[in-house]
Amino acid sequence: MRIDILCKPDAEQRGDRVLANVRQALSEMGVRAEVHLFCDRRKMVDNRVYVAPALLIDDVVRIAGRIPDVREIKSFIVERPRYVERMRDVA
Repeated sequence: MRIDILCKPDAEQRGDRVLANVRQALSEMGVRAEVHLFCDRRKMVDNRVYVAPALLIDDVVRIAGRIPDVREIKSFIVERPRYVERMRDVA
């Protein structure tokens, strides 16, 4: 799984808060993922995101314009098809 956080260069502290929430959600769920923080306007335009911060999970924009809480991030991870399929195989 790949998680990208996009923010503007002048609002890096908001990106850091999203990053902290993502890391907390991943550690609570025991899920491994690549997490990247990009403070670059060009990357935002390339992903068609115009408000910051934005949270992308597997290249799909999940939230833009606000800081998601840990509970929301967990729900985004759980509804991923690969996660659901893996948990079905275990059960």
